Amino acid sequence: MQLTAPATSSSDFKATGRRDADGMAVASFILGLVGLLVLNVFLGPIAIALAGAALWRGTARRGRALLGLGLGIADLLVLVAFMQLDSTVSWNF
Repeated sequence: MQLTAPATSSSDFKATGRRDADGMAVASFILGLVGLLVLNVFLGPIAIALAGAALWRGTARRGRALLGLGLGIADLLVLVAFMQLDSTVSWNF
């Protein structure tokens, strides 16, 4: 009977971290894209945070993470523009 987890190599941890970072890059891109239309006050900062974390962890999908970062920033800029036009905290069509 074994009471501890079997030993794994450090390359397994690196592969898992890279895969997680790739998933964060894709998630930031999708959330940033959706955030342009709905819930940009929430999805924009989440997209920015996920893109930053993916870039910090060294994702293989660097372009997708940078697009997610740009879309997250665009989400907040769209929110600010519509807030200025409507003079409210939120915007409607």
